[in-house]
Amino acid sequence: MKGAPSALQAPWLAPQIEQLRRARAANRFPTGLLIHDERGAGGEALARFAAQLALCREPDAPCGRCRDCRMFGAAQHPDFIELHPIEDSKWIRVEQVRELSEQLVLTAHAGGATVALISPADSMNANAANALLKSLEEPRAGVTLILVSATPSRMAATILSRCLRLRVATPARALSVSWLERVRGPGPWATVLDVLGDAPFEALEADPAALAQLKAETDRSLSDALSGRMDIAATAERWARAESLGLRLACLETWITARIDGAVGVPRQSLELRTSAHLPESGSDMNIAVLLRLLEGIHELQRLRLTSINRALALEQLLWQLPRAWQRGAAGAGVDR
Repeated sequence: MKGAPSALQAPWLAPQIEQLRRARAANRFPTGLLIHDERGAGGEALARFAAQLALCREPDAPCGRCRDCRMFGAAQHPDFIELHPIEDSKWIRVEQVRELSEQLVLTAHAGGATVALISPADSMNANAANALLKSLEEPRAGVTLILVSATPSRMAATILSRCLRLRVATPARALSVSWLERVRGPGPWATVLDVLGDAPFEALEADPAALAQLKAETDRSLSDALSGRMDIAATAERWARAESLGLRLACLETWITARIDGAVGVPRQSLELRTSAHLPESGSDMNIAVLLRLLEGIHELQRLRLTSINRALALEQLLWQLPRAWQRGAAGAGVDR
């Protein structure tokens, strides 16, 4: 894919874009802007649009023609600063924020605005958040801080209270599929979104044909596990060694979630089930409680898969739960195996 699409190409971001345009036209562009997005819904793209809107000095900003826009498009604008967790760290460190604060008090290199984008903003620890407060409380004229977070509830209330909040919700599945087809071309995009979740901007990075093939292979293997035809130890070893383990686990989660939803009879209810005190009546031949524990195990392995954990052993323990889920469900339903 040649370059990442802009927020202007995503129709579900049009209301937020219009709100930002109106704020700029009225000279009320916020010093602090919090973009509360859902994973893969386009919060980063909207943040970049907002940054270019603040940096461009033309009446029809962002014009795409002026020196500021050209520098921004080439990722060379001296007054646009990005803060993200360093390398494999999960956190934005206080030293990063202090360095940013020092830059924000200086006059802009290009003589216009200065914009900082912090993402994910909830990855700032308490010290980093405190260091950012002064820049929000006493900003230099022309400074805009753009924060992107899927979970702003993890952020300090003192930060949240000083930001204008824009909400970016996940678009409808049909809209995501049509947009992906327009941006990337035809492909099994519905299957990609089944695996990755309704996260169209995240789906942009996927190879749709390869992911659909991986899902089909995973589905066949899991059916084999239920019927006792899978060599679980060998399969776990092979899957654990592959670079596609993260996507494989997403395929596993999709398969299990579909069976939970099918058993309950209400699509996409696995999240509610995991927080419910009681399981509903069901004619399923699989034990839903075991499937829910398996789902939690997959989430845990996704979280730990890049650590020193024995991935093959953890995956083998998960896969062994599948035939047990079938046996317990069949026994409970009086099914003769």
